[in-house]
Amino acid sequence: MGVIPLPAHKKYATDLRQEAVRRVHDERSRNGTSYGSISKVARDLGIGRETLRQWMRQVEIDSGIRPGTTSADAQRISELEKRLTELERANRILLDAGGFVARELDPRSAR
Repeated sequence: MGVIPLPAHKKYATDLRQEAVRRVHDERSRNGTSYGSISKVARDLGIGRETLRQWMRQVEIDSGIRPGTTSADAQRISELEKRLTELERANRILLDAGGFVARELDPRSAR
């Protein structure tokens, strides 16, 4: 038998994410340093270090501590990109339909 592929991304519950972020902040406050806090909390909660590191980075961006695209901005950009795709598709359909109608109404065309 072959190897069963694992899903690329595991979705974590919002409350787990919030708890992990809170615990990293608590750990940093208790130790006075950020060194090792993400690794410790990730190990305690059974989540990946890099996953927790990304969550912490996004929290810092969202709170204005670190530069970057906020979660709200990323969601808005995603929605705008989807809308743009829909509008481009509708525009292509209308252009094709307009060309068809023009050909049908052209008195020079042979039917």
